Amino acid sequence: MSRYQHEHRRSLTDPEAFWAEQAQHLHWYRRWDRVLDQTTAPMCRWFAGAQFNTCYNALDRHVEDGRGDQAALIYDSPVTGTVRTYSYRELRDAVAGFAGALRAQGVKPGDRVIVYMPMVPEATIAMLACARLGAIHSVVFGGFAAPELAKRIDDAKPVLAVSASCGIEPGRTIAYKPLLDQAIELSAHKPARCIVLQRPQVKADLVAGRDLDWHEAMASAQPADCVAVAATDPLYVLYTSGTTGKPKGVVRDHGGHAVALHYSMRAVYNVKPGEVFWAASDVGWVVGHSYIVYAPLLLGCTTIMYEGKPVGTPDAGAFWRVIAQHRVSTFFTAPTAFRAIKKEDPRGELLKQYDVSGLRTLYLAGERSDPDTIAWAQDMLKVPVVDHWWQTELGWPAIANCQGIEPMPVKPGSSTVPVPGFDLQSLDAEGRPMGRGEIGNLALKLPLPPGALLTMWNNEQGYRENYLERYPGYYLTGDAGYIDEDGYAWIMSRIDDIINVAGHRLSTGAMEEVLAGHPDVAECAVIGVADQMKGQLPLGLVVLKSGVERSQAEIQKELVARVREQIGAVAAFKTVLIVPRLPKTRSGKVLRATMRAIADGQPYNPPATIDDPRILDEIEAALKARP
Repeated sequence: MSRYQHEHRRSLTDPEAFWAEQAQHLHWYRRWDRVLDQTTAPMCRWFAGAQFNTCYNALDRHVEDGRGDQAALIYDSPVTGTVRTYSYRELRDAVAGFAGALRAQGVKPGDRVIVYMPMVPEATIAMLACARLGAIHSVVFGGFAAPELAKRIDDAKPVLAVSASCGIEPGRTIAYKPLLDQAIELSAHKPARCIVLQRPQVKADLVAGRDLDWHEAMASAQPADCVAVAATDPLYVLYTSGTTGKPKGVVRDHGGHAVALHYSMRAVYNVKPGEVFWAASDVGWVVGHSYIVYAPLLLGCTTIMYEGKPVGTPDAGAFWRVIAQHRVSTFFTAPTAFRAIKKEDPRGELLKQYDVSGLRTLYLAGERSDPDTIAWAQDMLKVPVVDHWWQTELGWPAIANCQGIEPMPVKPGSSTVPVPGFDLQSLDAEGRPMGRGEIGNLALKLPLPPGALLTMWNNEQGYRENYLERYPGYYLTGDAGYIDEDGYAWIMSRIDDIINVAGHRLSTGAMEEVLAGHPDVAECAVIGVADQMKGQLPLGLVVLKSGVERSQAEIQKELVARVREQIGAVAAFKTVLIVPRLPKTRSGKVLRATMRAIADGQPYNPPATIDDPRILDEIEAALKARP
């Protein structure tokens, strides 16, 4: 049995012993009564009876262990021309100070605090300050539309909101305070206080009696110590992107979350304390929570907070500059970022300007990584490229090539194998296991490991209905895919992106792989559109690389031929539209369901997380003009 097989099997056959062993790496004010409490199954709790504080484990513990002068957080902001480094001691002191400012405004354990911030150090400080007090933070992506922010305020019922005067995008500044004010006006629940960071680019108007200036609040605050809370108490509520109607607030605990993230840094990412780890995401997303703020600090790494884009700040060499300047050893981003870089600089000319020899591994997640993008990244960087899979609800990787346990052969297009703690299965509509290589609905056998969601905020029934009731004893991931003869998992699409062409179940993800392999294609999406004869037909939308001068008709003909050759005539793939860009959420997910509704002439509501709503007009025009 391989090292990976041994560890994975042990995590499933004796989870209590396995996770108790991982928990020894952290500080507990009081040890647990039970490692795994399943008295309320199918819901479960990890480390029941224990007392814990996430902020103490992320900051104070390292200072007390002699690592106070090590860099904890590097703030790199090409949009403002700022680079600033916080040592562990400096970050602890800033967090203790802001925790004191929150406490002075009446924030206590269990209270909710909305954090509506750009990618600035103060966002991390606010999150950790809440954790220090035992308050529950709910981070909402900075610049989020006021009606959507209002929904989250009404659901979380925060006693206080933390915001900034503005966020900065390439070529524009977004004033946050008017959006926050409008959201509070729209919401039935009104936070008693708002603390606002004034940035030099925009000065916010403060509401007398409610709003406080960040620096003034800090100046008068007494530093607060860490508060021991139950390990099972909520650390944060994070609302999933694309939410409509009642928001889906994922609830994460203190103890299990910290144990899982600390383990993942060692097992999945193979990182050591003191190394520089960079997750190019935003604190508004789960990647930002898990791998900008908590996991790197829990292990004792240096984490990077980047206020910029993969292209445009100033060019497609932005990521290489950060990796070279800060000696990043492990880098994590979304495939869409690499597709954007590949589109602008397909030959990697900008990469040649930087020394990225310190980079050991690249990790991709957030959406499906097509083999062409993985191959391009490998060719450019000459390091292992690890495609791994997880979800907001799960909190940390569930399928990965675990570099810290046993690196395995790469199969481009597969996220490799289930991470220890996760029992992944592919099921048919009735819940029967699918054969090897057969596409089914991917589900995780309960109990989920530490770090996964406890429930949904104020909506336990919604959690049960959305995730647990379809297959009793399992968590439904919502993704379709298969497990091959070597145990490798292949995520093909969301369950509703499996299309039915004349009775044949086909994966749009498999067709996207074929399109993405064309040398002129930067990125693509395939959707199923309604057809009277066959039920559904696949439709491809592609974005070409910069500098492509061949005729579009020629490229379209080649793409149709590629799909027919590699998927087969059964796919009935006949139409490819070349578009300037694809509609995406701010986290990089392509809005396939929205495009499908447009193509079918159905009403649709663009998700609140859409990056640029104007793209939908371009897509609608292209779809209406299709043959």
